[in-house]
Amino acid sequence: MLWELSVAEQRYRAVLEVGSGVPVTEVAERYGVSRQTVHTWVLRYRQEGVAGLEDHSHQVRSHPWRIPVKVEEVICELRRRHPKWGPRRLVFEMGRRGYGQVTRSTVYRTLVRNGLVEPKSRRRKRKDYRRWERSSPMELWQLDVTASAFLTNGTEAKIVTGIDDHSRFCVITKAVMRATARPVCLAFVGCDAGLRGARGSADRQRQGVHRPVPQARRAGGGAVRQDLPGERHHPPPH
Repeated sequence: MLWELSVAEQRYRAVLEVGSGVPVTEVAERYGVSRQTVHTWVLRYRQEGVAGLEDHSHQVRSHPWRIPVKVEEVICELRRRHPKWGPRRLVFEMGRRGYGQVTRSTVYRTLVRNGLVEPKSRRRKRKDYRRWERSSPMELWQLDVTASAFLTNGTEAKIVTGIDDHSRFCVITKAVMRATARPVCLAFVGCDAGLRGARGSADRQRQGVHRPVPQARRAGGGAVRQDLPGERHHPPPH
């Protein structure tokens, strides 16, 4: 009957062979290890006996940057009592309780180590990004108030810009006195009229960019655009 030897028993046999005078090089080659490993087995056997030939844990027994066990217990207890408290709030609460300066990264690692939060990747993967670029020009314009400009009399003007989402072509650059809904819409309409006259592509622009603007009449004259609450449009003078 064949008996399978444990790891400690195999190492013990290697130590006995070395003790009987077999060269260390030959023993190391037979057991498929280095000579230094064989010397380590012999040293452990002399110091601890057969028990020293068992596998030892490689866990770090002490770390100069690890927080004390008492501080870690307090952090975990605060998190369990207040599940909505994040690392920033926990750092503040630890300071209030006289536990010294604890960094946010230390608190975060403590919560992850004790299974109180789910670890998150710092960098997003390429597949997580979603491209919003349209497939063809004139499907979407991006409007923005990018900067301010001051006139010679000290008056501040806002710059309204617009780019085509696909071609990145600048379709509008307009200075307005106020960056509210009415001036921005008028700048957009003026740009639209210029493009229609220059290119004759009104149908494509209307389908891809514009939507009909319903209007409702109020008592007292004037029209209100329903898609722009609070903006009152007065009829042009005759």
